[in-house]
Amino acid sequence: MANTSDISRGMIIKLDGSLYSVVEFGENKTARAAAKVWAKLKGVDNSRSIEKTWNSGDTIYPVRVERKTFQFLYKDESGYNFMDTETFEQIAMQETLVDSPQFLKDGQEVSVLINTESDQPMRVELPDKIVLLVTYSEPGLRGDTATRTLKQATVETGASVNVPLFVNEGELIRVNTKTGEYVERVKE
Repeated sequence: MANTSDISRGMIIKLDGSLYSVVEFGENKTARAAAKVWAKLKGVDNSRSIEKTWNSGDTIYPVRVERKTFQFLYKDESGYNFMDTETFEQIAMQETLVDSPQFLKDGQEVSVLINTESDQPMRVELPDKIVLLVTYSEPGLRGDTATRTLKQATVETGASVNVPLFVNEGELIRVNTKTGEYVERVKE
């Protein structure tokens, strides 16, 4: 059995029949009352985000989750299709269970979180940062590096990313998949 002192960022816990990932947590101590533990939780099997408070020492129910490497194959009416890189087994996941689906490109490796109790895939996570090719961008002007002005660029997956003025069509850029923001230009 686990209690509130075992909470850590990224842990997946079962709460009211649903699974939640701990995004942030902390402890509130007051002079008169018992300490309370709070956590911001993001739904793993649903799209809800909630905050939960427990008394210090309360029991929590962590779920053991395995992370497996899968490869993105294609998207069709059944959802996003992925293949296990070890067993070549294929699974289809709904768009709501894929983090940042707009940045998925064919053949890309992703992590699939699998509930070890039921062997069910729960969520697909992309790497934190990925390299993408800029397929369309308005031409930039030389010397436009002093200001932090941004422009729209379309990347190879069809997603739009705000990039600095000096980024041009045909260049590779690194994008943060969690925020959708431009990180840096990549040299080939």
